[in-house]
Amino acid sequence: MIESIELQWLVSFEAVYEKLSFKRAAEHLQLPTSNVSRHVALLEQQLNLRLLERTTRKMIPTAAGRQLYQSITPLTRAMNGALEEVSVYGDSLSGHLKIVTPDLPFLADIIADFCLQHPQIQLSCDTQLNPTEGLLEGFDLVLRFGRGPLEDSGWVAKEILRWPSCVVAAPQLLERHRLPHTLEELGKVPCITSLSVLQGMPWRFKQNQTLQVKSSYRINSGHMAKAAALKGLGFAILPVHACQAEIDKGSLVRVELDAEPEDLVLYAFYSGRKYPLEKVKVFLEHLQSTLVALRIDQK
Repeated sequence: MIESIELQWLVSFEAVYEKLSFKRAAEHLQLPTSNVSRHVALLEQQLNLRLLERTTRKMIPTAAGRQLYQSITPLTRAMNGALEEVSVYGDSLSGHLKIVTPDLPFLADIIADFCLQHPQIQLSCDTQLNPTEGLLEGFDLVLRFGRGPLEDSGWVAKEILRWPSCVVAAPQLLERHRLPHTLEELGKVPCITSLSVLQGMPWRFKQNQTLQVKSSYRINSGHMAKAAALKGLGFAILPVHACQAEIDKGSLVRVELDAEPEDLVLYAFYSGRKYPLEKVKVFLEHLQSTLVALRIDQK
């Protein structure tokens, strides 16, 4: 039967199964929606069974669809890995590089420069601060910030860049709230924290100390946290380099406590295989070498 089935039909079915949408699957595969729909229809016709139940509102895999997906997915991923590994023997770096990264200007420039240097690379980039575990499947590399110990996962975590951090507050906030000197005192004043990223709650300090802070201002942006701190909306943890100018001007006050905040760290996560794919390895080398200059600029 396999000689009557085209590989692209299976790839399209796999994408539709995961996205539960022909349109989103087509965007992921960078194909016209009509092509993806036709591939699935041809596969169902050849197998003489229904793999996906379609309605005007949703799509639901059939029992046969679930069985086929569970059976072919390990095979398609193994085949893709084999092709990626053998591609390193070519004369130039090529292939599809799929990245999840925070939407930050310096990372955008680094990624664009990498693709300029390697024109045979096809890039797909999803900008998210806190991608969920399920979303990571299908990506080659995830760039993500964190503070403190990392959670266990099947991904290899490589530290890319580390920023010392500090607690800051605006002078007008300190007129309404007493300057804290201990974590216990900090826990009684309003703070600015993140919704879900950077392990925002509880706040993490060195020597494995944590603190549940009072927060009515929760965001997923360092720029928004800094803006709120400058307005006196609460105490904030910020990378030192990001607020040193404001500390020097007096628009923010550095708060000295009995514990030091954990550093903000940019990590690169990639598949837990023994060796990273060549395209991931070369990109990480490019990323780290470029950041050397950025780190000098930040001092």
